[in-house]
Amino acid sequence: MNIKKILKEHEKWLKDENKGMKADLQDADLQDADLQYANLRGANLRGANLRGADLEGATLQYADLQGADLQDAYLRGADLQYANLQGADLQYTNLRDADLQYANLRGAYLRGADLRNADLQGADLRDAHLRDADLQYVNLRGAYLRGAYLRGADLDFSVFPLWCGSFNIIDDGKLVKQLLSHIARINCSDKELQKWINKIPKKYKNDICKRHDIKEV
Repeated sequence: MNIKKILKEHEKWLKDENKGMKADLQDADLQDADLQYANLRGANLRGANLRGADLEGATLQYADLQGADLQDAYLRGADLQYANLQGADLQYTNLRDADLQYANLRGAYLRGADLRNADLQGADLRDAHLRDADLQYVNLRGAYLRGAYLRGADLDFSVFPLWCGSFNIIDDGKLVKQLLSHIARINCSDKELQKWINKIPKKYKNDICKRHDIKEV
């Protein structure tokens, strides 16, 4: 397989659909491939083997990666807006700083993935497996997280969605403690609610401060 030729033809197709050829890499073996900054916008990568592939800075907008194997792949800074990653294996993948806005990650396997600073605004993460994933500083605004498995995940400093799309997530208690610690610091004008807030154990109120090295006020 001449990947350079395929990418060149795909670039032509992106500029003019009557020229070149859309990249069809369905079920392709691209293990450990060097695809840094490759333009694969709208490419067909269904079921492709991309284990260990270097996709740093690659453009994968609207690409179809359903069922693709991306274990240990390097996707730092990649553009994956609106990409279809449903059921993709992204275990231990480096997605740091990646743009995953409105990407379809439903049922994706993201165990241990590095998603620090990634933009997941509006992304579909329903039933996604995010055990031990690093989600620090991630933008989850408007993301669908129903049924997402978040045990061991680190959501420190992330923008967590407070809407019905985050119902029924699976947590090991860490996220609940973080949410309680924030609720415990609210001064609520509703006296009845404030009574319940005051019942939150002090250990939860202080827990988040200790981990973030912030002194109790």
